[in-house]
Amino acid sequence: MRWDIFCCVVDNYGDIGVTWRLARQLVAEQGARVRLWVDDLAALTRICPQADAGASCQRLDDVEVRHWAPTWQTVEPADVVIEAFACALPADYVAAMSARETPVLWLNLEYLSAESWVEGCHGLPSMQGNGQQKFFFFPGFTAGTGGLLRERGLLAARDGLQGDAEARTGFLASLGIAPAANARLVSLFAYENAALAGWLDALAGDDMATHLLVPEGRILGDLQRWAGQSLEAGQMLQRGALNVQVLPFMQQDQYDALLWCCDLNLVRGEDSFVRAQWAGRPLVWHIYPQQDDAHLEKLDAFMDLYCQGLSSQAEAALRALWHAWNMGEAMAPAWAAWRQQAEELASHAREWARRQAVRADLAAALVQFYRNWL
Repeated sequence: MRWDIFCCVVDNYGDIGVTWRLARQLVAEQGARVRLWVDDLAALTRICPQADAGASCQRLDDVEVRHWAPTWQTVEPADVVIEAFACALPADYVAAMSARETPVLWLNLEYLSAESWVEGCHGLPSMQGNGQQKFFFFPGFTAGTGGLLRERGLLAARDGLQGDAEARTGFLASLGIAPAANARLVSLFAYENAALAGWLDALAGDDMATHLLVPEGRILGDLQRWAGQSLEAGQMLQRGALNVQVLPFMQQDQYDALLWCCDLNLVRGEDSFVRAQWAGRPLVWHIYPQQDDAHLEKLDAFMDLYCQGLSSQAEAALRALWHAWNMGEAMAPAWAAWRQQAEELASHAREWARRQAVRADLAAALVQFYRNWL
């Protein structure tokens, strides 16, 4: 199987994060030959430092990574072509797909959503002007969708680290992290957020110590305004019961392990959102903001699924905290309520990951779709 995956980097790392994970997994677990076309290789270097931002073609983890340059150079289309998140394929490439003697499976890999209409649209074809069919492929959380990215052995590796205190200490030390013995360990990766200052004040005045890990990203500006000083990777700041540590942007495997080590993970977008779920730890999702608050419907759709099985008190606490965080509202009351339900929420996060792992992962589902289509 030959696959071409096209990725147009917008303004964050979710698109390149998803496509890079998918390309590697198709190669490693499905025996596919994959070309990953990326229009902004500098974004790839943030999560894969081995990448060369100036190379037109390079091989990384057995994936052929190509620069998707504005001027397209003709290549033979692959057996399966994925346009990630509705990016527009080069016109010459589409023409070559149409002219190929053996048909090409053309897939639009859509954004992740828990909305009810997704199941009805997953796998549907759309006739294109050149007579080809393009199929819509939706990742998701239910049996009627394409599943989530999950590498073989991921959860076993998670369990190994979470069950080995010495290994956790060693991993954190490799990143320069040495939390106090009884401190709550929290990771924060988010977009700009007006709710941050109030939450940090609540943590600083808490009766339990918190060690907050903040990988470099868009939330750093809000953090610096709250701190009243410039903060860079490697720096630490203590205020009351809160110890804040800024971390450099890290490779995907390192970030996964960081999520596994934390007691709570605040994540954003799509890629880190899914990885936090596999961590089996409580999480708070900062969904990508959209006009007219359309994103809040998507947020509620996910919570409707995720909260199934929770007590009414734990569900109310989770919903209040997620809404406050995503709407830039006061966090202190919601945080106090969330803390009261922390034990149940931790158990539920583990069970949610177990239930999701029963279904086929996204890469396997894509390959099965191709085989059924042949």
